[in-house]
Amino acid sequence: MSVGLNLFFISLFSVIVFTEFDTLANLLLLNSILQVTLFILVACIPFLRTKRVSYVDIAWPFGVALIGVQILLMGDADFIRKLIVGSVYIFIGLRMGVGALVMAKATGVIYKTEFPRYNYRRMILEQSGSKYVNSHLLAEIMAQGFANITVLALPGFLLATNSSHSISSMEVMGICIWVVAYILESMADAQKLLFISKHKHGVCNIGLWKYSRHPNYFAEWLVWTGLVIAAFPSWLAMMNSESFLIWISLGVGMACASLMMYITLVHLTGATPAEYYSVRKRKEYKAYQEKTNMFFPWFPR
Repeated sequence: MSVGLNLFFISLFSVIVFTEFDTLANLLLLNSILQVTLFILVACIPFLRTKRVSYVDIAWPFGVALIGVQILLMGDADFIRKLIVGSVYIFIGLRMGVGALVMAKATGVIYKTEFPRYNYRRMILEQSGSKYVNSHLLAEIMAQGFANITVLALPGFLLATNSSHSISSMEVMGICIWVVAYILESMADAQKLLFISKHKHGVCNIGLWKYSRHPNYFAEWLVWTGLVIAAFPSWLAMMNSESFLIWISLGVGMACASLMMYITLVHLTGATPAEYYSVRKRKEYKAYQEKTNMFFPWFPR
């Protein structure tokens, strides 16, 4: 799967980099250099030395923050639009990146041990009979880097090249979704910490966790979906200035930011590996699975 994703990202980049918009082309080129350098130094080389994938949890969020810095420095959009979008990317990246560093220092995860979700990925690859497990894992690391180069950067870069002086209702709606998603994610994290402090080995089913088994992951998906919605008017504005192939490719890439985060948060490094261990560690978790949606919130059954 990771090889296919990498081919998709590389193919997408090979098309959209020929955009008619010079600022967008410059952002794409500079970002590709920065992200590849960052991932090689922070994630790939440490993985080759230690065989731990967890270093990508440092590379990826700081790569997202780098996207925000480029938007602020190189974007030619209206100042307010550029400031908001660039700040959103920087905030997303630094929040997760600094959090990963603090956790690594406090627990030893990343520097000394592997995150369980990456142990799960290794186990799945080994059970599939793969003879090149480390190569597959390295490809998965680079897939996150290539995502930062293409689909995850595109919503911000499209907004950064929108020369309109008026903020559309869809842009406002997208940013509002991001704000609501951040509040929900913070609430979910706080509720989980509160529950664990009182019931260390229990199954958290309070607050937002009553309606979704992974409300924090759902909120993280909403963050990127909000950015895609906000970028939609900027993409539409390019219709008459861009070749059809590049315009469609930009739209597909932009939409894939939401799709990729869903796949990642549900199947690859999010809900599925987390539940693999939860079922084995907590005997009540099976009953929780039966009555509570995995991802999209809904009333308990």
